[in-house]
Amino acid sequence: MLPWSLRSAARRLAAATRAAASAAVAARSPSPAPWQERPPAVEDREEHQQRAAVWDDDHRRPRRSDFSCATKASEDHSGLTRQLLDFQHDTVDETDGGYDPFSQLKERFTDFKQRNYVENFTNYQKLAEQQTPEFMVVACADSRVCPTSILGLQPGDAFTVRNVANLVPPYEHGASETTAALEFAVNSLQVPNVLVVGHSRCGGIQALMSMKSKKDDRSSRTFIRDWVSLGKSARLSTEAAAGNLSFESQCRHCEKESINSSLLNLLTYPWIEERVKEGNLNLHGGYYNFIDCTFEKWTLVYRPGLEGGSKYAIKNRSTWS
Repeated sequence: MLPWSLRSAARRLAAATRAAASAAVAARSPSPAPWQERPPAVEDREEHQQRAAVWDDDHRRPRRSDFSCATKASEDHSGLTRQLLDFQHDTVDETDGGYDPFSQLKERFTDFKQRNYVENFTNYQKLAEQQTPEFMVVACADSRVCPTSILGLQPGDAFTVRNVANLVPPYEHGASETTAALEFAVNSLQVPNVLVVGHSRCGGIQALMSMKSKKDDRSSRTFIRDWVSLGKSARLSTEAAAGNLSFESQCRHCEKESINSSLLNLLTYPWIEERVKEGNLNLHGGYYNFIDCTFEKWTLVYRPGLEGGSKYAIKNRSTWS
């Protein structure tokens, strides 16, 4: 029989060997992401769930509740997509009877296909392969301000994004549908022109001008309020320049002020500033007044090397009436 000391050493050696073998297997196996780890024991599950409810800054993963909702939503929209795929194109239109809000849209689409698509079939075939728009347009979501109709834009002419009050957030604001559209249009499509279009009687600007200065007023926070607050600098400039005028006049002033604010915000994006300095990208402002159907347009001049004066100016201003 082995002495106790040797038996103890043998047991320790065997344990170390097993541990090394397990470590080698683990090293060969890909490490699971934090959200793929095995579920905890029953007694630890409550504590584990509490930890999972907190955002993990290191791994940037969503809360478990958000993940569950996302999983459920993906199941729901996958089911809806299957229904669409099962629908045959030659099937008679499905309607519930009564008023159909899509009836006029169907007529307009049919007219578009016959008068526009068919007559310009070659052009549409080219567009199916590639788009090379002349403009990137940032416009308001207002139903009265459709840049396609106002400016006669045709498919392929402009890469467009619309939001409340046609705002361009500064670069440090981070991701949004507007910033994503700008990035794609400028970096991938390499559009030569960006046009920010504002308009008269903008509800988003009215909301901006109606904002109070109470920083602690959490009860009045809404998605709209949080979004239009991006135009705070335009509101402050308006109050300084036109604070003695009526609210309607202040709003009209701010409608144009916010366009210029957005043009300056565009220059906070490094890849936009670079292309502007190189002369490969021009930034324009536009203002559509649907009260008298006029359109003002201007171009921003950026002079980063200028000393002793403003780096910004306006040129090529004109009014179409």
